[in-house]
Amino acid sequence: MEKKVVLVLDANQRSALASTRSLGSRPDTTVITCDCTSEALAGNSTYSSFYLSCPDPKHDVDDFVLWIIETIEKYNITCLFPVTEISSRTLLAHREKIKCQLPFASLETVVSISNKNELMKLAELNNVPIPATSYYDNAHSLDINTLEYPIVIKPSLSRVYVENKWIETKVHVVQNSAQLSHVLSHSHYLFTSPFMTQEFIEGHGAGIFTYYQHGSVKAFFAHKRLREKPPRGGVSVLSESTEVDEKMRDFASRILNSVNWHGAAMIEYRVARDGTPHLMEINTRLWGSLQLAIDAGVDFPSLLLDGEDGKELTPITNYKKRIQLRWLLGDLDNLYLTLKDPVFSPNEKLKRVLQFFTPKIFNRKHEVNRLSDLKPFLYELKKYVGIS
Repeated sequence: MEKKVVLVLDANQRSALASTRSLGSRPDTTVITCDCTSEALAGNSTYSSFYLSCPDPKHDVDDFVLWIIETIEKYNITCLFPVTEISSRTLLAHREKIKCQLPFASLETVVSISNKNELMKLAELNNVPIPATSYYDNAHSLDINTLEYPIVIKPSLSRVYVENKWIETKVHVVQNSAQLSHVLSHSHYLFTSPFMTQEFIEGHGAGIFTYYQHGSVKAFFAHKRLREKPPRGGVSVLSESTEVDEKMRDFASRILNSVNWHGAAMIEYRVARDGTPHLMEINTRLWGSLQLAIDAGVDFPSLLLDGEDGKELTPITNYKKRIQLRWLLGDLDNLYLTLKDPVFSPNEKLKRVLQFFTPKIFNRKHEVNRLSDLKPFLYELKKYVGIS
């Protein structure tokens, strides 16, 4: 049997490591990893056959695309696995030159979902709740005298492509006109790119994850964040698999069905105090805590790979609940930031110390440090303590 050869890009991402472990453990697949550094997290995995250093698409798209084309031919790559928005969007924009599988919908469809302005309009058409929203082509058309605070300034794209490179944008929660002036003076892309203003929804963030095969849903998954970095809201450092909220699933299905979605997606909501989930955004790539879904029984990388071969995939309707995933060094950062933060009381800080050091033997796995594949953690630890 001839093996598929998968090139996992963005190898410094934890989602790339999860993808490498998932696909590299298959007997029918060989995994090659790459990133723009001389060494990378997933490149150290025993499931990576070898690691390649590639041009950085953030700074030179043309060199990156040329390198991809040459690498596909040299190593007989069957499928590309980008896990960041920049690499995936870049490859989709040059799809006609890419002579192998790319497990995404068309560029037009991906943009219609990842462009927040277009997504909010699509949500309104499908009766999906969103915050009160106003749309702007650029900041020149913003009438600051009509705004009510607090307000959210949200660029339509998280990254914009300007002069052969990518620029990262930011979402800002603005409390008053002085803060708004500061945001406008330090966010020049708002004067050249579309954005929106939205009401701030009091509540909490939540999300679900899915895989669609050419318009047919094959899996949904959900987790809750138990600890984050920074502690008062950020990336997950301890998470737990949980039931999929039916309202969130319904709203996500309305959107994704309407565009005949294909591929993975992360759907993010802001849940108001009355329990209503308001759609915030949809990310059209694999996510940081991907390993938790795999551990719970929803192997999204394998679904993506098999889905490109046109196999008839059996929908996954159940998975293990209350499985936890801990990113150890991220959790260490959470502990440090909690102890530094004057908002937390001494009792809260003591509780957090005890939580960090109390072992949990059952139903908890570590994201990076695994005995069966320890080199990625040693690499991460070396970078963490500043050893080059």
